[in-house]
Amino acid sequence: MKIGYYPGCSLLGTGKEYDLSLRKILQKLDVELEELNDWSCCGATSAHATNHLMSIALPAINLSIAEKQKINELFAPCAACYNRMIVAKHELDNTPLLAKQVSDLIEKPINFAVDIINVVELFERIGVKKIEEARATNLKGIKAACYYGCLLVRPFNITHFDDAEQPTSMEKIIAATGAEAIDWNYKIECCGGAHSIAHKEIVVDLSKKILDDAKFHGADVVVVACPMCHSNLDMRQRSMKNHQEIPVLYLSEFIGLALGVSPKELGVDLHFVSAEPLIQKIS
Repeated sequence: MKIGYYPGCSLLGTGKEYDLSLRKILQKLDVELEELNDWSCCGATSAHATNHLMSIALPAINLSIAEKQKINELFAPCAACYNRMIVAKHELDNTPLLAKQVSDLIEKPINFAVDIINVVELFERIGVKKIEEARATNLKGIKAACYYGCLLVRPFNITHFDDAEQPTSMEKIIAATGAEAIDWNYKIECCGGAHSIAHKEIVVDLSKKILDDAKFHGADVVVVACPMCHSNLDMRQRSMKNHQEIPVLYLSEFIGLALGVSPKELGVDLHFVSAEPLIQKIS
């Protein structure tokens, strides 16, 4: 299986363990990534908060690169990048005047046939059977809280991915590792997103509610699919009062543990909250 790959800014910076773990496990699952040549920032989150035209033009530049490379499916593992890409493509496909404005701005024709998929959709394509067959360690006994956040499933009329209020696709993938995906209340609630710097107190409050609910329902770990969500839920735990820490892993890291990849190779040691209690439980 070969698929286009847009890592985005976070996966080469603050979320580099996401990129590292993806490359490790996708190689084991016989998936070849074709990275976009000379890709650029998709504009999340500053562009769409300040200039609508720019918020569409920036993803359009990367879509044009994908088209030039004859990539039909583009994998964007960051939920924010995925959301900006798929929303931009929807607007370009359905708003001719905007498409012309963007075409003039980026000096490229607008004719994007590329489909955008997120990390959960990629693992669905790979298939739970393939993950089960490649599994080297059964994660039975581990309880995981699948956290989708705001951007993977919304807006539903554009993403058409899972149920916008009660998604279950990540839970099926977690089950392929042998672990149990818990039923909980905050799987699609906002963690505070990009307010982490300007309004830290909002992020700490929202993230604590998410983590507390996961703990209340018996989770050993929170599994995420977004670098921003990971940053907020992992790093901000040290600012939370009366809080019992819980490890936060990327979906790729969690699958990697089941495939027998060492935590260090997956970048698990780069997190603020130690996953050592989870690793010991798995061992």
